[in-house]
Order: sequence, then structure tokens, then C-alpha cells
Amino acid sequence: MDWTRRSLPRSRLAGSKSGSVGGKLRSASHPAPASPFLYHLAGFTAIFAVAAWLRHVPISPDPVLHGYLHVVTGLLAFVFAAVTLVRFQGTQDRISLILGAGFLLSGTVLSASSVLFFQFFRDVPLSLSWVPVAWWVSRMLLAILLVVALLVERFLPRSGHPRVELAGALLTVVGLTYGISAVLRHLPSDVSRHPGAVFPSPQQLVPAGLFLIAVVAYRRRLTPEASPFDHTLYIAAWLNLAAQLAACQSERMLDGPFTLAVTLKVTSYVVALGGALLDNSRLFEQVRHLASSDPLTGLANYRRLLDALENETERTNRNGRPFAVLLLDLDGLKKINDTHGHVVGSRALCRLADILRIHCRAIDTAARYGGDEFALVLPETQEEEARRVADRIREVMAQDSEQPPIGASIGISVYDGDGERIEKLLSEADANLYADKARRAKRIASGPPPRHHNSKA
Repeated sequence: MDWTRRSLPRSRLAGSKSGSVGGKLRSASHPAPASPFLYHLAGFTAIFAVAAWLRHVPISPDPVLHGYLHVVTGLLAFVFAAVTLVRFQGTQDRISLILGAGFLLSGTVLSASSVLFFQFFRDVPLSLSWVPVAWWVSRMLLAILLVVALLVERFLPRSGHPRVELAGALLTVVGLTYGISAVLRHLPSDVSRHPGAVFPSPQQLVPAGLFLIAVVAYRRRLTPEASPFDHTLYIAAWLNLAAQLAACQSERMLDGPFTLAVTLKVTSYVVALGGALLDNSRLFEQVRHLASSDPLTGLANYRRLLDALENETERTNRNGRPFAVLLLDLDGLKKINDTHGHVVGSRALCRLADILRIHCRAIDTAARYGGDEFALVLPETQEEEARRVADRIREVMAQDSEQPPIGASIGISVYDGDGERIEKLLSEADANLYADKARRAKRIASGPPPRHHNSKA
């Protein structure tokens, strides 16, 4: 007898059976979504089909337009390189350094090749024949460095000497630029063509293979927490692969597939630059927040507190509406550290910070400006209202069931617009804080009032 099956409740067996049938019905009525591989395959197939169709579309070549497109692409590459190198200075992630150097090198080659287009009207008969070589070299460089950046990020993600590595990368770019210029002089002026074949320019599939590796690898890097920089790198790699698939259909210079490839390439550079700018703005905002906030509690630090006090002082001087400042001192922090440890002491500071953050208005500024000292700036608040805020803070701390219990001494000072300096305002609040601390210490020392027992004979 199967005791395992018998021990299961009948309702559970029925439920699992009906659930499986229901799952089959749901899967039959709602098929599973297609995998990303199918979407990518459909996209690349569409690009390839459009490029193959453009082979038979007569397009009048415009060398000057292509020259400007190359110039714009080179400028985008230079700006992207500058943005990523600035990012490298702040984050020290080598992927930014390598990508910056790669786009800088690619932009240099593209800018140099743009000169060939503008020489078209100078009666130089073979000037444009060098363009496919320059295109292919710039694409190979970018594809190789995209893959190299992934390998470096995997094994050596962080830089210990960012300035030295940045200088080395710039010198490497200069050396490679000179070397590429020297090599191009000894290469044939045109690549082999196979008009009418399935792949008229098969050499374009070499960087396409590298871009395919980059697409797969950058796709795997994406997580729910991925930054705009990571997403746009993946999109840029996808567009560059699509550009190579279009370029492999080019039969002659400046034809339809070549124009499509150039358009996709420019779009990839625009996308990459936009993602880098968005991510840099996010990083700068984080740096600005860290520079003005306390790392433990997340409240404003002393610098931001002074800025808030200056702003409120100027506002009160203009409209005559007073504001209040509360200074709070966490009671017994040293005793908490000695008894329960510094982790619990830090948690006590965060508990008080959470109380100030949650139970205050959005226009108020809560700050930690010293070990166990906090401040609260209350715009447009009279002294009576400030006392009610202080009482509410004490009440919330008293109702906190987390151990050890916490309390705070609070001093209040109100600015009425009489031209006082901020130092005097804080000094007055500090004096009131110590007076409150003395009263509370005296109350604790005196102990609870004695109980009177009435005895009956």
C-alpha cells in the first residue's frame, strides 16, 4: 500500500489535479510569450531584408551628406568618450575607461575618413575608395573594445589608480591612431566585392560576429537594478550589429544598404550618448545627496542645515513670518553603547532619525550635525507650535516598544526677523537644550513621587 499517497488529504489531491488541468487550459488559451531570442531574430531578419531590398533601389549618392554624417558620428563619439571618462573618474569602473577609449579611437577614424567624402569635388578620382577600409577598421575597433570591456569588467572591474590608467588609455589611443594611419597606407584601397551574391560585402560579417557577442553579453548584464548606461550599451550593441548586417549587403559605395548602415550607426551613438548622460546625471545627483546628507541616518548634515537656516532667515526677513529651530540630544547614547554595543547605539540614532523624518512636515528640515545631536528646522512656526512638535516627538519616542528605550532633550529657539545671526540662534537653542536636560536629569534623580498607603484599623 502506498502510505505516502494515502496520507495526503483528498481535497489536496483534487486541488492539484484541477490545478494542473486549469494550467493546461490557461496555457492553451494564452500561449507563453515568445523568447527574447525570437524577437532579436525577427528584428535582425527585418534589417537584413530591408538592406537586401535597398540593393535594388536607385539612390543618387551624396558624398557631402555622408561626410557630414561621419563628422556628426565622430563628434558624438568624442562626446561619449568624454562623458564616460568623467564617469570613470568618479566610479573607477574600467568598463567606462575602455568604452571611452574605444569610442574616442573610433571617432578619430570616422572623423579622418570624413575628409575623403569632402574631397569628392576636388577631382581626386579614387578618394572614396578608401572609405570602406576606414569604415571596416572603425567598426572592428569598436566591436573589439566592446567585447574587451566585458572581459575586463569580469576579471578586473575596478581601478586602483584611475589617473594613471586614464593617462595610459589616452596615450594608447594616440599611438593606435598613428599606427592605424600608417597601416591604412599599405592596405588595398578597396575591399573585395561580390556583386549579386547573398553577401556582397562578406568582410562586414567579421565585426558583426563580435557585435553579436556583445549583444548577448550586454543583455545578460541587465538586471532590474540596471542603470540607463547598461541599457543603452545593450541597445547600442544591437544597433551596431544591425548596421553591420545592412553593410554586408552594400554592393557599391553610397548605395542604399550603406546609407542604412550609416543611419543605424549614428543612431547607436546617439543612444549610447543619451544613456551615458542620463546615468551621469543620476550619479551626480547621488554624489550631491551624499555630500549633503549624513551617511548613517540619511538626514541632512551640518552643511545642509546651515543652508536651510540661511534660506529661512532670508525668508523671514522678507515676509516677517518666524521660524523655529529644535535641537535634540539623544539621552544616554554612551550608556547604550557600553551596555548593548555600538550597533545598537547606531540603531538608536537611526530610530530617532526615523521619528524626525516620518512625523514632520515635508517643508521641515531634519538634520544630524554631531554625534548624538540632531536639529529640526520648522518654517513659519511660532514658539507654541514648536513646543507642540517637541511634545509630539517625545510622545512618539515614549511609545516606541523597541529596546532599549530612547529619549531626547530638546531645546527650542525662534527667529522673528530681528537680524540675529545663525550662530546666536543655535546658541540659544543649545542653551535651552541643556536647561531641558538638567530638568529631566533632576526629575529622574528625584525618582517617582512616594505612594501614600492608607491603613485602616
